[in-house]
Order: sequence, then structure tokens, then C-alpha cells
Amino acid sequence: MAIKKGIKIIAENRKAYHDYYIDERYEAGVALSGTEVKSLRAGKVNLKDSYVQVKDGEMWLIGVHISPYENGNRFNLDPERNRKLLMHKKEIIRLYSTVKQDGLTLVPTKCYFKDSKVKFEIGLARGKKDYDKREVLAKKQANRDIDRAMKNVKKYNG
Repeated sequence: MAIKKGIKIIAENRKAYHDYYIDERYEAGVALSGTEVKSLRAGKVNLKDSYVQVKDGEMWLIGVHISPYENGNRFNLDPERNRKLLMHKKEIIRLYSTVKQDGLTLVPTKCYFKDSKVKFEIGLARGKKDYDKREVLAKKQANRDIDRAMKNVKKYNG
């Protein structure tokens, strides 16, 4: 089987960008079973309301829903089970100390294939307040209105 080069995005966690400011991003592998990989190839994953927790020097992905593979019968595992993330020990220790000290959280922002391996992008995140969310939405709407107005001006003048 030929190894496909490049990155193919499976899923993005847009809710994380809405609820958090993402300060830093890290790439982590994940330990999966065969039927889970087949479900990921079909794009059946949900990152909403998921997070990363550090226990006993290991990183665990919690709350990610990978739908059971239709043809997997008895080999299918629990779709909501905790999955182990694969990172270097030094990175895990540094992230754990940052999270404990600064009150930040770790959230998965993307799931993708990189050279036929499943990877997760983990974001070091600070929570947004409700007024921050409203402010961001107001800015987006203002930019849309400006773009729409500029498009109309170009249409009549150009």
C-alpha cells in the first residue's frame, strides 16, 4: 500500500475557537484501533465538547466521539472512550505545568491525516467571557457589512 503524502483534514472544532482564545498549538498522535481509523477515513468524528487531560504523565483525549464502523461488528469499541495521545514526555510535562500554573486548558482543535497517520492538533486555550464572544461576533458582522458595501460600490463604479 502506497503512503499518501500531505495533510487531509478530517474534522475541525469550531466551537473551541468560539469559546476559547487559542494561544499555542501542538501536534499529537493518537492510539486507535483499526475500526476507528476506518471510521475516521469516512469522516465520522465529532470534536465538540472534547478536551485533553493529563493523568500520570500521559495525555488523554476525552469526549471525542468516533462513530462505530458499519462493517466492524464485534471489533467496534465504545465511541466515547478515552484515547491516549502520543507526545514526547518533556512536552507533556511542560504542558501540564503550564495548565496547572496559568489556569489554561487543552482542547483538540483539529483531527487530520498526515502521511497516512492520524494526528490531533491540541490548542493551549484561555476561556472567553460572554462579552468577548459578543465583541468578536460584532467585529465579524461589521467586516461583512463593509465588504458587502465595497462590493456594491465596485459594481456601480467599475
